[in-house]
Amino acid sequence: MGECTAWRPFLEQWSAEWIAGHDPEKDAPLAPEVVRDAWLGFAPASETEVAAAEARLGRRLPPSLRQFLQVTNGWRDAGNFIYRLAGAAELEWLRDTDDRTWIEVWEDLVEDEDEDGEDAFGVQEAKILARSLRLSLEGDAAVMLLDPDDVDEDGEWAAYWLASWSGEGPERCGSFYDLVRRQWVSFHALRKPPGATRDHWDAEVERARCEALAGAVDRPLAVFGQAHEYGRERADVLSMQMKAMLGDWRGHIASLMWYRLGHDDLLLSPLFAAQLLPLLVRQDQLAHPHDLRPLPRLREYAPAPVRALVADYEARTAEPGFRLTFGGPEFDAAVHAVTDRLTGHPAFQAPDEPPDRTGPIVVSLYAGGGPRPEADPLSDPAKVGAARAALCDEAWPELHAALRLWEPVCDDHIAPISLFADPVLAQMITPDRGREILAAPRGTGPGLP
Repeated sequence: MGECTAWRPFLEQWSAEWIAGHDPEKDAPLAPEVVRDAWLGFAPASETEVAAAEARLGRRLPPSLRQFLQVTNGWRDAGNFIYRLAGAAELEWLRDTDDRTWIEVWEDLVEDEDEDGEDAFGVQEAKILARSLRLSLEGDAAVMLLDPDDVDEDGEWAAYWLASWSGEGPERCGSFYDLVRRQWVSFHALRKPPGATRDHWDAEVERARCEALAGAVDRPLAVFGQAHEYGRERADVLSMQMKAMLGDWRGHIASLMWYRLGHDDLLLSPLFAAQLLPLLVRQDQLAHPHDLRPLPRLREYAPAPVRALVADYEARTAEPGFRLTFGGPEFDAAVHAVTDRLTGHPAFQAPDEPPDRTGPIVVSLYAGGGPRPEADPLSDPAKVGAARAALCDEAWPELHAALRLWEPVCDDHIAPISLFADPVLAQMITPDRGREILAAPRGTGPGLP
């Protein structure tokens, strides 16, 4: 990690944001000295104390842990589920502590497996736990560890996070520093405290939003992914739109909306009413029995104004002559010019599958003297699909040109995702064409530079 002084500003920022995010009604009281000093740590360990720990353990500690101890001899609240990290005198091998039950549990899992050998489930995990150094003293059925037998070229030991409730086994990080950093990111994802970290990622998300509208693709997606790790929910809304354009719009819309039921800011936004709701209705129509289906949850559990909005939209879709709306009047007219022409073609009026035969099969011989009548090509699903694809290829330049008229309905709208609510356009916009849409500068609406 470098000089031990690199720990100090990071831990000072952690302390400030932990205190800022403290909820006196839900959280345990902060220690008076933490509030007074704005510091979750303790006094530094001396070189003598660190050396004594190393002599007792029989191993030189990895650099990032040594440097950490020279800044703070232990730590309070190392994330949401670890309440204390050990100081130098408190470091122990896991097997020598009351937490050795972690080892016993994993050894029991190995014994219960029928498969033998090093590759059997849990064998390697049990070995890692049996030799690990325990870092955490108190936690919510969770523990932090270092593996002295997994050392990189810098002398750093592999680090592990293990929680009984996570559904995962020991989760590896490259070093003690990486593990602590991961705990800090997890704290932000769950607690979302005010401070420099939140402000930084909000600014990064806004910058990436503007870049996305200017035609960038990969960098904004990467920024949104990083911001997601820190719990910045706006990044999820923006990322979903770009990922939907790049393929599997049904999965992305379902995943976002399934976990955002309680977020009234999104459900009551223009983006939901104009873009997300038509997609949710279409996704629900196409969903398989085991797919996530957010629409029924919204009907039952969403705030009353949202339930009314959903009911009104679904009632309108059932009315004769209902037409999807894709955006402003000019854009809408241009898109409908494409869809109306395509849906009027026989290829898009033919059934997707041949009709089931329910009556007896009658075999007759053609006895006419002329040429045998040719079968209707639109009775063959493969030929129907090929005809539709060819028509979409032909119409794509016109739709692409129409996209110059598209404008966002709000700051959080960065892609014309409602196009996927139309089955013809959903077929036309392949992942490659979706990337082509994203790579073109678009929109002159709110928030654009």
